[in-house]
Amino acid sequence: MLWLRSLVFNLYFWLGTALWSVGLRVVLPFVSRQTLARFVSVYARFILAGLRWICGVRLRVTGAEHLPRSGPALVAAKHQSAYDTLVWLTLLPNACYILKQELLRIPLWGRVVSHTGHIGVDRNAGAGAMRHLLRAGRAAAADGQQMVIFPEGTRSALGERGSYQPGIVALATATGLPVIPVATDSGRCWARRAFLKHPGTITIAVLPPLPVGLPKAQLLTTLEEIIETESARLFKA
Repeated sequence: MLWLRSLVFNLYFWLGTALWSVGLRVVLPFVSRQTLARFVSVYARFILAGLRWICGVRLRVTGAEHLPRSGPALVAAKHQSAYDTLVWLTLLPNACYILKQELLRIPLWGRVVSHTGHIGVDRNAGAGAMRHLLRAGRAAAADGQQMVIFPEGTRSALGERGSYQPGIVALATATGLPVIPVATDSGRCWARRAFLKHPGTITIAVLPPLPVGLPKAQLLTTLEEIIETESARLFKA
């Protein structure tokens, strides 16, 4: 039954994504960025609703009081699953992902994503990538967007930690925004590159923002310690 439910959801996900991509690409020239972003948020809700109905995967958010209801913000989140790339579109009023440039090259969908203000970074571009990130980050903050960055740069397996990258520190310094750490156990139900989707409750733990003005090295180590400690606690719960 688990295999069958996972198969049905994967078909739902890919077919739904394809249909939404075509529809959004059609309306792209006729709507504002804000309207398009709302459509993309509805898409994310559609996919996660299917995950809940078909596979029994539910969501619990703790510390939601630390999330902004409006205005710019910088969220640094643990990344274990493709679930993480969808859920923030439903939790923030004007979410903007920091993502790898390759995702913007996906036919149809990449064009839609680029027009909703998400920031693509070419990880092979060296210093140029960082300059682009900082320019785009300042623009997103000025536009009132809530930026979501995965400081490890890629998905990590449940119970593991990756190497935290300095982009989050540079972005915090450039925008002057406090960093909001977020832990999760999303890999418990939807592991990286996994076909099976296990029923259960995914927890997203939003932790208090870190103080503005911490030395760069201290900010990165403090952020990593807070996120990894809470993620390990969720894993063992």
